[in-house]
Amino acid sequence: MLALQTVVSRNVDPSQPAVVSCTEFITDGIRNAIPSHVVIKGDTRSYNPDVQTLLENRMRAICEGICRAHQAECEFEYTHEFAPTVNWPACVPVAVAAARRVVGASRVTADIAPMMISEDFGAFLTQVPGAFVFIGNGATGETGSVPLHNSAYDFNDAVLGTGAAYFYEVAKAALDSDVDFAREQPE
Repeated sequence: MLALQTVVSRNVDPSQPAVVSCTEFITDGIRNAIPSHVVIKGDTRSYNPDVQTLLENRMRAICEGICRAHQAECEFEYTHEFAPTVNWPACVPVAVAAARRVVGASRVTADIAPMMISEDFGAFLTQVPGAFVFIGNGATGETGSVPLHNSAYDFNDAVLGTGAAYFYEVAKAALDSDVDFAREQPE
C-alpha cells in the first residue's frame, strides 16, 4: 500500500491533479498469522483521462513487481466506474446566476478551486452540457452537515424546496439563453 502512494508524487506531472487512495485492506488471516490472501481496494481520481491511464498502469506495475519480488501472485483489477466531473464552461455562469436568484448572492460561492469529486454525474457531463453544483445541506451541527460518503450523513429534507427552485431557475435560464451550450465543451 505504501508503494502505491508514490504513484502520484513520482509519476504524475505536478500541474495535473491526481489522487490515489487505498481505503480497504482485507485478509483471510488472524492477528497472529500471516495471511495467505490479501485484497487491497481503493480509488483514484483525476481530471485528465491520460493521467487516469498513467495511474492504472503504474499501479499495475507496482503491484505485479512487488508480488514477483516476493514470489507471490497478483491479480490486478482496475475498474473505470466514474468519468471525471468537469463542468462545461458555458454552463457555469448560468448555474451561478440561477443560484444567486434563489438564495441571494451572499449565499453563493462561485469562485472555488476544482475538487476531486467522483460522481456518476461525470458520465452525463461527457455527453451533454452541464455544471455540477453543491446545494448547501446544513450548517455545522445540523442534519446534513457532515460530508457526503460519511457514515453519519443524513440528508436534510428542509433543502428540497431550495433544490427544486434552483433547478427551475437553471432550466428557465438555459431556455432563455443565447448561449449554444453544445459548442462550449470542457477541455
